[in-house]
Amino acid sequence: MNGRLPCGTSCPWRGGSPFDDRFAAPVGYVRRIARGDDDVDETKRNLLKLAAVAGVLGIGVGGAVGGALQFVQPPAIGIGSYPRTQLMDVDGTPLTVAKVQAEYDVNTVDLYVFNYPLQNEPNFLLNLYPNATNVPYGIGPGSSKSIVAYSAICQHLGCPAPALSYYPPGTCPKAFGSLSFYIHCSCHGSTYDVTNGAANLTGPSVLPLPQVVLEADPGTGEIYAHGMTPSSPPVNGHLDTLEGDYGVGSSSQLVKESPVILCSFPT
Repeated sequence: MNGRLPCGTSCPWRGGSPFDDRFAAPVGYVRRIARGDDDVDETKRNLLKLAAVAGVLGIGVGGAVGGALQFVQPPAIGIGSYPRTQLMDVDGTPLTVAKVQAEYDVNTVDLYVFNYPLQNEPNFLLNLYPNATNVPYGIGPGSSKSIVAYSAICQHLGCPAPALSYYPPGTCPKAFGSLSFYIHCSCHGSTYDVTNGAANLTGPSVLPLPQVVLEADPGTGEIYAHGMTPSSPPVNGHLDTLEGDYGVGSSSQLVKESPVILCSFPT
């Protein structure tokens, strides 16, 4: 930039003086005025200081700068493996299969969302009974297996719940064969099959929603999340579902939300 600002005389902060652009600068443009007309670049000054210190200590400038950058760049946030996380009901008590069966079913309008495995990765908890049983990776007594959990972040451009919502039967006139209940995104129209691993029913998303693996304690019926299904892609916005925020820890509580409904489907 040869010491001058790119906008020249058109700079909105200039007052007409030929020296105004040496004192007024946009945010992030660091200047220091020395004697006469010499401008001093603070970055170069600091690098020379660092080089001098490195020479005294007998280390290379590259090594010194590299060591300094270790403290400038924060480490990646994430966890090393999927935790076994107990799900808690909206009232803070342990969530059980019996509670889910009593309080939620395929016609439940409200959304019940919990974070897993990271604090910024919400998931729907759904009970598809009695319309769907033996759902892949579902849990429940006997052969019902109707309780499932899917990511609440759309796999297209990352719209989260409640823009991405579960639509009970009859919410919209649109049906896919005999399937009239699904997860639908009001942002751009992506739709997912809740009975089959949240596979795509309509685009523009081309990836299914990641599915949480649930398990029920055989004695108490308490529900735990302990991983993602093998076919699950990473949660949208994460290169790896385990990276991008802090872990939820040993428990995660359901939050009730109202859905956003928009019966708009790509043709």
